[in-house]
Amino acid sequence: MDKDDLITVEVAYATPEEQVILSLDVPPDTLVEDVVKRSGILARFPQIDLASDKVGIFGKICKLNSTLNHKDRIEIYRPLIADPKESRRQKAEMEKKQQQQDS
Repeated sequence: MDKDDLITVEVAYATPEEQVILSLDVPPDTLVEDVVKRSGILARFPQIDLASDKVGIFGKICKLNSTLNHKDRIEIYRPLIADPKESRRQKAEMEKKQQQQDS
């Protein structure tokens, strides 16, 4: 297969300390899971568990057996450590207290 028959895709993963985006050229029928494995990102970040961590393409959750289009970016999501609703509630309470102190 020559270079003209391949598509370019990216694999992205971020921790609080760093963000990594890897670019790969793969055949058009390559599955998300195969690209993630080929990228080497699993060796670089052993905490990634494809059995439980969600993946997506440009922010939209997808399955590991999804096919890709040219220039797609696969994103591997870390589990949430805090409930987003609870975090927003706590932030709003802190802002309210700050405003009362400033008054």
